[in-house]
Amino acid sequence: MSRQQTSSTSTLPVILQILVVALLLFKGGAVMAQRTESLDQLYEKAKKEGKITLYAPLSAQAMTVVPSAFMKRFPGITVDHIDATSDKLIARFLAEQKGGRVFADVMSGALTYLPQILELKIPAEVPLPEAVAYPAALKGELWVATDVQFYIAGWNTNLVKKGEEPRQYEDLANPKWKSNLMGEPRDFQLLIGFAKRKFHSDERAVDLFKKIAASQVEFHRGHSQLIELLVAGQRALCFTCYSHHFPQRIKKGAPIQPLSAEGVGEVGGSVMVVRGAPHPNAALLWARWAISEEGQKVYAQAGETPAHPKVEPLDKIRPATPYMLTIDDIKEFSKYEKMWKEIFQIR
Repeated sequence: MSRQQTSSTSTLPVILQILVVALLLFKGGAVMAQRTESLDQLYEKAKKEGKITLYAPLSAQAMTVVPSAFMKRFPGITVDHIDATSDKLIARFLAEQKGGRVFADVMSGALTYLPQILELKIPAEVPLPEAVAYPAALKGELWVATDVQFYIAGWNTNLVKKGEEPRQYEDLANPKWKSNLMGEPRDFQLLIGFAKRKFHSDERAVDLFKKIAASQVEFHRGHSQLIELLVAGQRALCFTCYSHHFPQRIKKGAPIQPLSAEGVGEVGGSVMVVRGAPHPNAALLWARWAISEEGQKVYAQAGETPAHPKVEPLDKIRPATPYMLTIDDIKEFSKYEKMWKEIFQIR
């Protein structure tokens, strides 16, 4: 081999290194620009696309309030909202993807469905700078929570005397509540929250709920039915009610009160940009706006409990001490569901 050939060959690795560094700097610069881009700057790109298709299970009130607020804030972008349960939205997306088309721009899912959505690689790797304000339990690399919900206890004020109200869940283990407690049979999330976040012990959590079970709990499926039964005085106390079911009923004169000292929380809704979204800028605009303080205030106006730690819901819904479930807890759902059924002898 000649000296000229040797010299030429030896410079190739150096050139390749320079090219790799340049490519990384280019990509890094693009990501940094995307992260520092304001919502208004992003809007200029998004309005050229003119549309966003949102796959999200929203409540009736949120369905009315949130998309319309977005369209008012960003004129020229139409929101096409596809409403269904998380499992049906995932099935629809997969069917469309199998047919060679992607129609969804943004996907939303409750905590239980997030692992499946991530495993199917539905979300795109898109940075959401507003996510920095959220705690680790309410976000992942590809998703951020938009709203949360809490399992708490509550009582009928006509049946529980003033001064005898429970102050914490341990008070529900008192034998005096025998034949006075009711709950939802599928709410094993309570057991997880107490075991992992309050007691840091399965044994102590199981012991507490065994004592509660000894009061001959009456179970009813459906939280909406459960709160109405509490209002009607079916039983004196509920230990698996949703916290957001109390305020509006209390305002209308219902004789109920929530136990606001503690409760178990979980992601109710989330947001992520879909991989291969047909309207990528509009999708990113929705996702960033939805988790910004501005967007989260709209979620509050829609009656949701905002996931953003600095945005309060319209009513006092968050318990003073929330035991938040995380996406990692889902791996043990079957374990705790089995334990829950054994404790309460649910088939």
